[in-house]
Amino acid sequence: MKDKLTKFLPILEWLPNYQKGNLQGDLSAGLTVGIMLIPQGMAYAMLAGLEPIHGLYAVTVPLLLYAIFGTSRQLAVGPVAMVSLLTAAGIGALNPSGPEQYLLYALSLAFLIGLIQFGMGLFRLGFVVNFLSHPVISGFTSAAAIIIGLSQIKHLFRINLPNSEHIQDMAVAIAQNIGDTHFLTLGIGVLGILIIKFGKKIHKSFPAPLAAVVVGILLVWGFDLTGQGVKIVGEVPSGLPSLSAPSFDLDTWNTLLPIALTISLVGFAESFAVAKTIQNKHKNYKLDANQELIGLGMANFGAAFFKGYPVTGGFSRTAVNNDAGAKTGLASIFSAALIVLTLLFFTDLFYNLPSAILAAVVLVAVSGLIDFKEPVKLWHKDKADFWMLSSTFVITLTLGIETGIIAGMVLSLLVVIYRASRPHMAQLGRVAGTNIFRNVNRFKDLENREELLMVRIDGPIYFANIEYIKSRIGKWLEEKGPKVKMIVFNMESVTNLDSTGAHELHDWVTTWRSQELDVCITATKGPVRDTLNRWGLIECVGADHMFVDDNSAVEYFDHTANLESVQKLSPYATQVT
Repeated sequence: MKDKLTKFLPILEWLPNYQKGNLQGDLSAGLTVGIMLIPQGMAYAMLAGLEPIHGLYAVTVPLLLYAIFGTSRQLAVGPVAMVSLLTAAGIGALNPSGPEQYLLYALSLAFLIGLIQFGMGLFRLGFVVNFLSHPVISGFTSAAAIIIGLSQIKHLFRINLPNSEHIQDMAVAIAQNIGDTHFLTLGIGVLGILIIKFGKKIHKSFPAPLAAVVVGILLVWGFDLTGQGVKIVGEVPSGLPSLSAPSFDLDTWNTLLPIALTISLVGFAESFAVAKTIQNKHKNYKLDANQELIGLGMANFGAAFFKGYPVTGGFSRTAVNNDAGAKTGLASIFSAALIVLTLLFFTDLFYNLPSAILAAVVLVAVSGLIDFKEPVKLWHKDKADFWMLSSTFVITLTLGIETGIIAGMVLSLLVVIYRASRPHMAQLGRVAGTNIFRNVNRFKDLENREELLMVRIDGPIYFANIEYIKSRIGKWLEEKGPKVKMIVFNMESVTNLDSTGAHELHDWVTTWRSQELDVCITATKGPVRDTLNRWGLIECVGADHMFVDDNSAVEYFDHTANLESVQKLSPYATQVT
């Protein structure tokens, strides 16, 4: 009972055994990430189409809930650029009538994501994220980063741009409105980018985003730049978030469901990837994919009921959290405590914060998400994955975020199906002077006898690939000509045989033998032998035609086999006795 409770509440594992030596690292990391979260939370909320204060709300209760339910000790949960943009895209489809309804939809989206992730964790569905292959995630992330960056141009240049997630529409709108650029706003934004980009070179723990925020506030306040047209955040409500409730309207849920599924999968994929990377550096605890889903689901429930919006684990914050010395989830609790203090006492300080500085925070953050190296690497090493990455990238840029990730998942599945339907097959020949057999297309000087066709199938034999296997064997038989007297099936790499495969194999054996082609099977695995037994294939092939290795089959064909040895090894080849 205690083990089950500890597994569901990981905090009960590390908190009772907390070591005082970890306190300094957790405190340092918690304060560092908390300082990062203040400008990032506000900037990402603005990106999501919400008031900046909701970004701070999203890193209070959700952060605490993840610390209780999550298995990663270093993952920093909160708003991220990708999820913020997806939130804006999803809610935009509902055409909300005003800010209050927009917030209601954001809360509802967070609740739906929490429900999906919690349910997936409860039903042990963490493996589903494996359908998002690395090339798909890379292409999708790079395209989304570009869309996110372009969406911030309106704040950086202070020009009017429509809310769109299609690059062609955004490019046209930017070209039409670029002449209205407010150069003072642009100057502040560029200054913010330079501070954030190069401030990190001072020291890895230097709070560059906060420094940019401070400089922006001082410039607006000192030179009264609001009077010169610089847009500011304005009044930021103080105090802790009050209880809120999502909408339970089914029509709203139906509209939000596709984007909620997308955020659930993409958010978890991003979160688990960075959590796994960091955990590999520590190895003093284990990550549980299903419990991570539960932890993220609970964090999103917290956002839904405390005026936040969808959250997940972030790459940059988690890296900073780890580098600053985080050892346990207490670091996240310290971060949440700092945000609470800010909400209670310091929100007035953000009144003169320029929107261009928040745009700068987002732009620098997403610039690191554009991966230039991966497509180049894939072009040289794996063309199929390159085209999958490129297709996802182009579809996301031109048709939108939601379409892009769905297309990427479909492409991943199609590639899996295509590869599964075309298993690697090899003709085998003997290495001269040995009992070792290898692929005749890979090695020279192998003994490849005209009267023998030795075939190895590397993969399962089932309904999706049976025609491909049949056609390849037929082609090889045609190439070898009428001199072939026996087919040797090496099944050491066959992992599974379904009913379709069993029926076809039975037909092949019957047909070939009617054509005076003998057939034998070698090196089968236990589960495959069980299947052969169940479908009567060992009886069809003949127990005396089942061998433990290729050499035994060749000796049988040459009539040089030691009958006593064959009989002794027969049970190991057939598992009949």
